[in-house]
Amino acid sequence: MTIAALESLSFGLGRMASAAAEAGHRLCLLTRDRSVYRHELDTLPQEALTVVDVDTNDPAAVRSALSAVPGLAGLINTTDTWSVPAADLAAEFGLPGPDPAAVRLLRDKSRVRGLLHSRGLSRSAAVHIVPGAAAAGDVLREVGLPAVLKDSAGTSSRNVWIVHDREALRGALDEAGQRPLMGGLFAEGFLAGPLYSAETISWDGATRLLGVLSRQTSRQPAVREEAAAFPVALPDPERRGIEEWVGRILLAAGHRSGFAHVEFVLTAEGPELVEINRRIGGALVGEVLCRSLGTNVYAAMMEEALGRRPRLMDAPLGSGGPAFGFVLVHADHPGVLKGWLGLDELASFPGSVRWYPTKEPGDALPDVGDQRGCTGIVLAEAETAELAQHRAWSAATWVRPVVTGGP
Repeated sequence: MTIAALESLSFGLGRMASAAAEAGHRLCLLTRDRSVYRHELDTLPQEALTVVDVDTNDPAAVRSALSAVPGLAGLINTTDTWSVPAADLAAEFGLPGPDPAAVRLLRDKSRVRGLLHSRGLSRSAAVHIVPGAAAAGDVLREVGLPAVLKDSAGTSSRNVWIVHDREALRGALDEAGQRPLMGGLFAEGFLAGPLYSAETISWDGATRLLGVLSRQTSRQPAVREEAAAFPVALPDPERRGIEEWVGRILLAAGHRSGFAHVEFVLTAEGPELVEINRRIGGALVGEVLCRSLGTNVYAAMMEEALGRRPRLMDAPLGSGGPAFGFVLVHADHPGVLKGWLGLDELASFPGSVRWYPTKEPGDALPDVGDQRGCTGIVLAEAETAELAQHRAWSAATWVRPVVTGGP
């Protein structure tokens, strides 16, 4: 029997293959671009999983490929982009899976914001706007300044603008009008405070908080993610409050099963939602969950795909395990990646430092203002998330991408 994955996050295939094997199944990856998973595929034995090359943007081609999978027992997806097609196909093939209507809702950030605002779970409303300077009046009237403009279906920190004054607002609206958006443009209120994400698992409407991840973003205007650490040490009352809050948010948004990566700002008045991703966290979040909690959390993904209650909902989580921090190493400017300087020195840094490349020499870097400019990730461990983050950051400063061409 086989569990198929319709694309995936860049990291985690090895964990997923092991979890599928533990459940008595083989993992089959359907992908349009193997290079996305280069690091994982290069480090896994060839027999660990099956890779099927197919245009995953072509529903008919994917349907045909799934029909050819021997003993198809489940279909999983860990991306935002393919979440709706995966839900539709699972329903079409009669496989366990989420309600496609609920997945469509969560894929639309503006609809989620509007729904939660109407239920008193979000201070800000979502204001739909047409890109262009003429929309500035609507933003000023309905949201005010500072404000956030974003693509309702955006991913990887793309097409997000934080504006503090009228000039920046007009500039962002003009720029948005020149960008290809995956959804529509909308505006919402700016949230003041540190950014975190709640990493959760749900089943039948009940949610368990696995831990809180700290998140560091760059200075404006790039607004890209730079670093993260897990698990954040929170006072017990605050952790319980976040778990209760995130459970209410997810239930209101229709997320009843599976992983969720819920970004929020811890404001002076308490947690406020940034966005909901109905998947395990990206970059190395899945890996640090496995290492810190002392279990392969991807087993829960396989169990959900087979229609079983994930054991992770009830299992005691490892205590006293290491904490982890990781830093995304971005190129300084667009061009072609030639390689890196400083990788040989990483072993001299404390924290069992590891390097996870996301690009390889020869890859084009068309944009460095969001996650497309990330060339690799530095991971470090320690007794606390704070110390792990310091170790990862110190090591990452020694890694310098060498990029040719560009400006």
